[in-house]
Amino acid sequence: MFGKNSVTAKNIIFLIMVILLIIFFSQITTTVMLFFVAYVFACSLNPLVDKFSTKLSRPLSASIVMGGVFIVLFAVFLPLGIIAIKQIEQLLIALPNQIDATKSFILNKQILGQNIISMIDIPSILEPVSNFTKELVNQSIAITLNFASALIYLLAMFVIIYYFLVDKDTIRKGFMLLFPEHIKHKADSIITTISEKIGNYIVAQLAVISAVGLCVMIPLIIMKIDCAVLLGFLAAVLDLIPIVGPTIACIICIFMCYHYGPVILGLVIFFFLLAQWIENNFVRPFVFGKFMDLHPLIIFFALFVTAKFLGPIGVVFAPPIAATMAVLVDELYIKPINRTTE
Repeated sequence: MFGKNSVTAKNIIFLIMVILLIIFFSQITTTVMLFFVAYVFACSLNPLVDKFSTKLSRPLSASIVMGGVFIVLFAVFLPLGIIAIKQIEQLLIALPNQIDATKSFILNKQILGQNIISMIDIPSILEPVSNFTKELVNQSIAITLNFASALIYLLAMFVIIYYFLVDKDTIRKGFMLLFPEHIKHKADSIITTISEKIGNYIVAQLAVISAVGLCVMIPLIIMKIDCAVLLGFLAAVLDLIPIVGPTIACIICIFMCYHYGPVILGLVIFFFLLAQWIENNFVRPFVFGKFMDLHPLIIFFALFVTAKFLGPIGVVFAPPIAATMAVLVDELYIKPINRTTE
């Protein structure tokens, strides 16, 4: 039960302001998500910056940490990129033969005494493709502008991350001014808890997609499948998009491996499904449970909600959004109503 002192003019005004802010933020979701994603990355880097700040200035510490992250990413992705480029070249060389093999399979393969080609409604397939091609040509300028806009957003996010790191204390003090004096300590405690949980998201997500990529890549390399590194890398990256991403990765693997024969194709599908099973039953529950203390059902609920209202970026960052909401519900509702008076 809430005390009588909770129903005051100041608290009512504060509640109205919060509601108005929520309505306002709902109208600028892209900008809000940009700042939230930057805040998630900043929270993951803050512990390193805090350690360096004991001996160096905060701006220099933030610059060193961000520079170190870029160097590590460059060192990791450069060899993968070189291998991937070579395998893409091999794919482009082999692609005409694969297309011919697919065409021959469709024309000659029989199912229940009928050719596959006779079971396919060609006009119904070609019409959407034709319409898509026309739309793609018409929207090529818009696609180019969207790509340029994405680059600008990416650069803006790096700048925002830097300022979140450098001015952490200043930003927090300014944010605390929004709260009445008697709840400042509580608000500060909630923000600290949220920052710790969502900061662990980047580490958890990197661990999960790395496990998926390795579980797909290693069996493909052992079976000497062409483009094994590229397929493992795609499986890891697409795993960021739940359900849809792994499905796309599986379809790509099937397309790339079907010409090896039914046995190899069956093994590829088996190892891909095994990688997903290991991820969903062991890696993801353990990693997200350990780093973010979230039940899988909460994450799934957040995935569907963010997909509805925030699009692909919201889906990727559904776990930290869920962690934020879980902390707020726990601290502002569950704990107060279950607190016993001594």
